[in-house]
Amino acid sequence: MVDSKKSTTFAPQIFNTKNNFMNHYETVFILNPVLSETQIKEAVEKFENFLTAKGAEFVSKENWGLKKLAYPIQNKKSGFYHLFEFKAAGEVISSFELEFKRDERVMRFLTVKLDKHAVAWAEKRRAKLNIKKA
Repeated sequence: MVDSKKSTTFAPQIFNTKNNFMNHYETVFILNPVLSETQIKEAVEKFENFLTAKGAEFVSKENWGLKKLAYPIQNKKSGFYHLFEFKAAGEVISSFELEFKRDERVMRFLTVKLDKHAVAWAEKRRAKLNIKKA
């Protein structure tokens, strides 16, 4: 009989009041470049409101602006990038991603569950950004 003891790293989990574990997530999404400034704000607010309605806590929100894409998506060569870092229960993510799929303004999205090392790296990156802004 082989005794295999593996060292595993678990993502940090916060226990919320509804007896659900809240994991740390990061979502990057790309909005269509033909949208006006008000349409972009409206789309971002829609996703923010969706998460807060589901009990998520925002850690940070970043607008990366208009960036050139590595390859064309829907015949577009650029897009408006946005990053959300938040804590939410695991059940929220599938419905959150469904909202992205239903919205035609979103060209691409990616949601990643952050482990403790990624959380530390994200905090360090945010601190570095805050120093640059100041």
